[in-house]
Amino acid sequence: MQPEPGDAGRRPDPAEQFGWIDIYLFDQILRGRIAPGMRILDAGCGGGRNLTYLLRSGCEVFGADEGSGGIAVVRALAASLAPQLPPTNFRREAVESMTFAKHSVDVVISIAVLHFARDDGHFWAMLRRMWEILAPGGLFFCRLASNIGMESRVRHLQGRRFLLPDSSERYLVDEAMLLAATHELEADLLDPLKTTIVQNQRCTTTWVLRKRATSV
Repeated sequence: MQPEPGDAGRRPDPAEQFGWIDIYLFDQILRGRIAPGMRILDAGCGGGRNLTYLLRSGCEVFGADEGSGGIAVVRALAASLAPQLPPTNFRREAVESMTFAKHSVDVVISIAVLHFARDDGHFWAMLRRMWEILAPGGLFFCRLASNIGMESRVRHLQGRRFLLPDSSERYLVDEAMLLAATHELEADLLDPLKTTIVQNQRCTTTWVLRKRATSV
């Protein structure tokens, strides 16, 4: 991004350039896995906190979220930073019901979405729809709640629903499930599973996959 006239000497504001991007998503950008010009879908985008840099960098960005308020904010953000993108790139719809075309994006971002699954069926409906939209060879970047490292601190409710020490209720995955899902999708695990524990209150695992070029 070129400095505007009169900007000489002004310290760049990282928040202005990158927004409040997830640090693990930022890591993928630094490693060159997400680059300008790519088609990127943020599935469950909320108010677009992870989209500022992507919109600024010339990516073709898409987003979906069930909340009308979030989509309105994202459309306004896109109109400001990437006015060439049509408002229809950002849709109010559930992740499992997204209407984007099959194999239409290079990257799917799913941050703090899958742990809101009601049950196994809902989890897989969301995951499979995202996977269908992702093009062969594409990157799937996911962060979701897990019980990894906190197995004794969560209270089982039903199925994979658990009560966390922070009093939130989540659908929790574990290492075995994520590795089994990677196999089921016939995907390549790009990074080892990485889990961040927040003061023994909750934890989030980063799951990064490559869709094989031969996938349908």
